[in-house]
Amino acid sequence: MSLRTRWCRTLTAAALAICLTTGIPFLASPPTVAVAEDAAATKPIEKGLRVYSAGHSFHVFVPGQLAQMAKAAGIKDHVLVGLSSIGGSRVIQHWDVADDKFKSKEVLKSGKADVLTLAPIHLPDDGIEKFATLALEGNPNIRVTIEEFWLPFDIYDTTFKQRPAKVDHNAPTADDLRKLHAPYFKSMDEHVVELNKKFGKQVLFVVPAGQAIIALREKIIAGQVPGLKQQEDLFTDPIGHATAPLQLLVSYCHFAVIYQRSPVGLPMPQALAAAKKPEWDDKLNLLLQELAWEAVTQHPLSGVKVAAAK
Repeated sequence: MSLRTRWCRTLTAAALAICLTTGIPFLASPPTVAVAEDAAATKPIEKGLRVYSAGHSFHVFVPGQLAQMAKAAGIKDHVLVGLSSIGGSRVIQHWDVADDKFKSKEVLKSGKADVLTLAPIHLPDDGIEKFATLALEGNPNIRVTIEEFWLPFDIYDTTFKQRPAKVDHNAPTADDLRKLHAPYFKSMDEHVVELNKKFGKQVLFVVPAGQAIIALREKIIAGQVPGLKQQEDLFTDPIGHATAPLQLLVSYCHFAVIYQRSPVGLPMPQALAAAKKPEWDDKLNLLLQELAWEAVTQHPLSGVKVAAAK
């Protein structure tokens, strides 16, 4: 079963009914692999975009790496117009920050952003809708990306208050990880569908970072990842902060969604080269790119479609 089929089946009947009745183009067809592949391929974005980012430590490395990737891809005029960084934050905390400290509202109101990247932890999170509404007022064509991340501590805790005494990142199987993340992915997907229905068009797009990470961890378990022997090689601590390979996988997912193009073939990034680990080589970089592209093109809410193979 493909990733796209698996994720589509996690949507509830209610969410699917929304998809079929709103008339929103990207959700107008039944969510099956065949239909998705028959749709016209998404055209890559060639022009540099103005990006504002708001997120926590599982996200804030993305803006800098995204800029490097855009430059490496020959995309001119990519600009980071602002960053709101708050550790362990829900989106609403970025909205509520005093005196618009990070200038997020000012930038969005002025229409100076083409893309807004957000990184929720768990729902409910009113900040997503508030930011998307404000962003649309400033730029009716803005795209808002939602990073679906990897669960902290490898546990599903919607309160984000549990702190396990011991975390063994090597313990879960791929099936364990899929089952663990399923309710989180499902809740985020449904919220994106709901908000897009409310806006009357696709405004919010999913960046399936968490799904790509599960695919990577599955390959590590199978011994198929050059330079990474154990799942714990992806993390710096029990909560799950990312080492360079994991950061790059996440950033490649964002690049693919934001610029609607494959990261496959981009040169060795600075983050891997600076790590001074010979085992983190071009083969690893290529695998990260391929996994990111697969995750993005197979997620029904990423906004990125590829032509069906003939």
